[in-house]
Amino acid sequence: MTSTKSGAHLPPTHLSYHILLALADRPRHGYGIIKEIEARTEGAMSPSTGALYLALQRMEEGALIEEAPERPGGAEDDPRRKYYRLTARGRQVAAAETRRLVALLGVAVEKRLIGGGDVRAATMGGGADG
Repeated sequence: MTSTKSGAHLPPTHLSYHILLALADRPRHGYGIIKEIEARTEGAMSPSTGALYLALQRMEEGALIEEAPERPGGAEDDPRRKYYRLTARGRQVAAAETRRLVALLGVAVEKRLIGGGDVRAATMGGGADG
């Protein structure tokens, strides 16, 4: 689905979902978002700056994210950087997409594509029971 006045943003693109996850715990600037995505995916995903900023622009227009009024301060702060944070709507979209993905994982377990332990290991850091 695409963005509409009624707020339909589901499912978000793969990159948009990663951005929502990166901003779920604290505001970040663009480069910080890229680094968070790279770390979380162990380097499997490394968005280009062009793709990132296009997605950020769309997400800002869709009221999923906004510029953070507060700045982190400290050595990493640069006044030229724009920091982003989730809006309440962005948090709702991230939660809804997460529930959708969990339901899909449930189907994969039912279809015996993966074991339930694989899901627990991925979500809780536990061992797989296959």
